[in-house]
Amino acid sequence: MTARVLVAGVGNVFLADDGFGVEVVRRLAHVPLPDWVKVADYGIRGLHLAYDLAGADYELTILVDATRRGDEAGTVHVVELDTALTTPPCLDAHGMQPDVVLNLLAWLEATPSRVVLVGCEPEVLDHRMGLSPVVERAVATATGAVVALVENHGR
Repeated sequence: MTARVLVAGVGNVFLADDGFGVEVVRRLAHVPLPDWVKVADYGIRGLHLAYDLAGADYELTILVDATRRGDEAGTVHVVELDTALTTPPCLDAHGMQPDVVLNLLAWLEATPSRVVLVGCEPEVLDHRMGLSPVVERAVATATGAVVALVENHGR
């Protein structure tokens, strides 16, 4: 069956809590999901993610990433993203945040159907591996949020 939903974990595991999205999709690999859901670790390969989105017709894309929104560290956000961004992309293979990926898609004249960000407020973005304890605890919450989005999409 063709994947209708893409769950993309993004982030840099060498920058502590920036590896949040990668850890969430790693955990999702052990969660039974419908066969129409593709779960992938994109890490810092935002350009690869943009081209995969441009070449596919997903009904829903769930991006999982660390995101600073000014809240307490470990806060999980579920945010519908605007897919009609038109700012020319600044290409940086190591800094392709979700907004940059969406801008690149607009530049490529590709518009994804629906994009939702499941993000977590980071505590530590230092050069080290491993999530901070507060963000580590948020992984379960984010995993549950992704599963809920998939279940609601399937209804």
